[in-house]
Amino acid sequence: MFPRYFAEPAQSYVDRRQFLRRAGAGFGTVGLAAALQQEAARAQGPNPLMARASHFPAKAKSIIWLFMNGGPSHVDTWDYKPELERRDGQELPDFDRFTGFFSAQVGPIMRSPYKFRRYGQSGKYVSDIFPNMARHVDKMAFIHSCWTDSNNHSPALMKINTGMTRMGHPCVGSWVTYGLGSESQNLPAFVVMYDTLGRGLPKGYAQNWGAGFLPSIFQGTALKPQGAPIDNLFRPADLSDQQQRNQLSLLNRLNRRQLEQRPGDTELAARIETFELAYRMQMAAPEALDFARETEETRRLYGIDDARCGHFAKQCLMARRLVERGVRCVQIYSGGEENERSWDGHMNIAANHTGFAGETDQPIAALLTDLERRGLLEDTLVVWGGEFGRLPIIQKGGTGRDHNPHAFTVWMAGGGVKGGTSHGATDDIGHRAVTDRVSVHDLHATILHLLGLDHFRLTFRFNGRDFRLTDVAGEVVRQIIA
Repeated sequence: MFPRYFAEPAQSYVDRRQFLRRAGAGFGTVGLAAALQQEAARAQGPNPLMARASHFPAKAKSIIWLFMNGGPSHVDTWDYKPELERRDGQELPDFDRFTGFFSAQVGPIMRSPYKFRRYGQSGKYVSDIFPNMARHVDKMAFIHSCWTDSNNHSPALMKINTGMTRMGHPCVGSWVTYGLGSESQNLPAFVVMYDTLGRGLPKGYAQNWGAGFLPSIFQGTALKPQGAPIDNLFRPADLSDQQQRNQLSLLNRLNRRQLEQRPGDTELAARIETFELAYRMQMAAPEALDFARETEETRRLYGIDDARCGHFAKQCLMARRLVERGVRCVQIYSGGEENERSWDGHMNIAANHTGFAGETDQPIAALLTDLERRGLLEDTLVVWGGEFGRLPIIQKGGTGRDHNPHAFTVWMAGGGVKGGTSHGATDDIGHRAVTDRVSVHDLHATILHLLGLDHFRLTFRFNGRDFRLTDVAGEVVRQIIA
């Protein structure tokens, strides 16, 4: 008899045969799990980047994400708020001073330094810092009611890129290429371009385009801003093509032999494909990245030779050339790591945003024009936005605005989007998203949907759990879908 504080022993087995029967069932479960893992690896195929069918028909086949790093101010760009003019200099009642990042520098309401005008058949109000993009508003679907979880750059960048405020999770581009593969087998499926003016990477660095727990073949390939865009892109001069091919063939055979002994090892399979992709890229990438082959008219359209916007123009033109050649995802960052060297206008919102708008307005407008005239816009989803918005009040000590996680604007164009529409709304001064609020998970669900991917079905098993980009949330914003 056991004391009361001890649990009673489990039911004992009647005989050895019953024990083996139950143990055998357990072994069968383990075997089934291993078989399913191998089946999943086989379904992935020998080349994990081979193009795969979407979950359902969709217009968008690729995505170009224009990331305005630092947090562009929605109330000074796309979200017109005349109430700011009327209430300029007034205190905002019951304002939580911890909303932004600098709690001790909370000032009164501040009007926008820019004028807004109506454009297009939709009559969309646009700030005068975007005279070129303003001509394309009838192609754009605006989401004015976005919100996020953090008022700090690094976790907010992780959130908008990976769906989580912490590192270690796959980004949107990795999930998309995991789900769809790539139309091009000679170029990376997912390409990233960051600031080329020496302003550095965004906070969080390469984690913003990392594959997390997905096989590393799905991480973004970042193009270097100076010198050769990709390391080892050109074969050493003392190595012939046949010699290099012989080396890779030997390496491939050795790796394949190892893979046969470790079925289901997706990381090894990804490494094998990486070597082969690198070889193929030596043939295809130099041509794809050579914008000098473009016509003089196209160069002028983008502003390639303009000292103010030429660096970003080259990246936008390169993005068009890449999706034209089957690259699935391209992400371009405007602005670097330091606050005033990105869209992070704490001290002087007018000077900060005028500068970065001047760098990006003409190239982005040209990208939309170029995609459309080449018949690429209908199957290319273009996304514009940052990691959060900015507060409608002044930040003391300057004429800028602090971070605002409660409201920001994202627009999309092409790829099945209903142009000339605006979804959701902020309050009268742009402080909070109040109507048809759209979380980052909702935003991600919508992007995946436009690419033909069901965010509930796009999963990856890791550490005994099925993970997805939208975690356990996310609703598609169907109002902006054509």
